[in-house]
Amino acid sequence: MRHLLEAAHLSREEIRSIFDTARAFGPKIRNDESIPLLQGKAIVNLFYENSTRTRSSFEVAIRKLGGVAMNFAASTSSAAKGETLIDTARNLEAMRPHAIVVRHASAGSPYFLTKYVSVPVINAGDGFHEHPTQGLLDALTIEEKLGTLEGKRVVILGDIAHSRVARSNIHILKKLGASVAVCAPPTLLPPKPETLGVDYAYRPEELLPDADVVMALRIQLERQNRMQIPSIREYSAFWGMNQARAALLKPGCIILHPGPINRGVELDTELADGPRSVILDQVANGVLIRMAVLAKLVVPEATAEWLKKNGGNRA
Repeated sequence: MRHLLEAAHLSREEIRSIFDTARAFGPKIRNDESIPLLQGKAIVNLFYENSTRTRSSFEVAIRKLGGVAMNFAASTSSAAKGETLIDTARNLEAMRPHAIVVRHASAGSPYFLTKYVSVPVINAGDGFHEHPTQGLLDALTIEEKLGTLEGKRVVILGDIAHSRVARSNIHILKKLGASVAVCAPPTLLPPKPETLGVDYAYRPEELLPDADVVMALRIQLERQNRMQIPSIREYSAFWGMNQARAALLKPGCIILHPGPINRGVELDTELADGPRSVILDQVANGVLIRMAVLAKLVVPEATAEWLKKNGGNRA
């Protein structure tokens, strides 16, 4: 890979290679051992949208690999004075970083950047389009908990129309053999939901009894021109994951959420913190996945050599 722009373009083999690398890093990180693959390398975190988990985990991933994180937020940079994305990128590249991680409200921004910079670009979320590292960490978490994705039923519940997380997950989960269904009120599904290549329903009760995994999504109010549901209370009553709906799930079904959670809206607190929840596992795996992506893009040969010496089998 030269860049990581979208999950749609990842092959099954590339996904597996990223997983193998992340898993090889895991024991070292849990033992607080050094993996200095990015020693002397600087990585730009260029975030035009607010973020907690994604930005922080990229920063931690860079430091765990011995690199230096250069953090830029649009609200405190010259973008607030009118500087364009192109000028910002060119100025940052003049500082000689080794990769740029970008989050932007406009779909296609990471791809656009690749036309103006020579270093690897990693998409940390672009508009409604994709969030590939989130899809990777979600799939890795499911596989760790259930043993395999092959033949598993994954139900994604929430604001599908505006969710880049849902799109990346659909691409990755299907490539790894999972069956995917989405559920939302009609106003929060795309106009032609069948174009997603998944099953869909308007009520969760139709899908939950067969689910091996339920992924609850936040309502993306910041991406809507106007509120597309009558009220938050009504959404919670008819589509939120609560104890009554959880009673429909199979015993081994797990619950994911990419965060931030609106407790009591899309997911009740008892479920977010309960035994089915693997939300904190997602966060931990986010660091490993982002370490793997950074290492494979910035220092692919050194990463391959490290894996040979440390038990990685494919990458």
